[in-house]
Amino acid sequence: MIGHLTGRPLAVQPGVVLLEVGGVGYEVRVPLSAYRLLSGHQEVSLYIHTHVREDQITLYGFPSLVERDTFRSLIGVAGVGPRTAVAVLSGLTPGEIAEAVEGGQWRRLAALPGIGKRTAERLIVELKGSLAAPRAPLAPAREDAVSALVNLGYSPRAAEEVVAAVLREDPTLSLTELLPRALKALVR
Repeated sequence: MIGHLTGRPLAVQPGVVLLEVGGVGYEVRVPLSAYRLLSGHQEVSLYIHTHVREDQITLYGFPSLVERDTFRSLIGVAGVGPRTAVAVLSGLTPGEIAEAVEGGQWRRLAALPGIGKRTAERLIVELKGSLAAPRAPLAPAREDAVSALVNLGYSPRAAEEVVAAVLREDPTLSLTELLPRALKALVR
């Protein structure tokens, strides 16, 4: 089983990256949220879930262990396959998924592609208490970082996206650590 890959992205498209590692090109499915992290970098690292079926082997890659573990939890729910799990992670961060599950917010989950009311309710029942608990102190840091970037002249959407991307890499960052990393990512 492949668990981690570090290499040079040869082709990056929304939802898939061709990653060259040691002269071999691996096609890796990724959530849309990872697209921005992969574009324009000389070398990237992804945590991999190897999905084996009778007729194919598919690699799913994630920028953080939390995302990979959330993906694995999602595909453990009856009726949720890898494509649906990637779609869920493309729409919500692992913390937002945990919030929705713990809060019983089935409408928030049902709004995602491939998730209906029944599947959303099943996710809540089967995953309640098993996903990484959202950390309360992160919300103010996230909001403050977005606000600071907007005050510096960046669009609210760009600020939200970059802060979410930086927090996916390391969800424990304080505002003083988060803001410089977000600015660095915006300047690239």
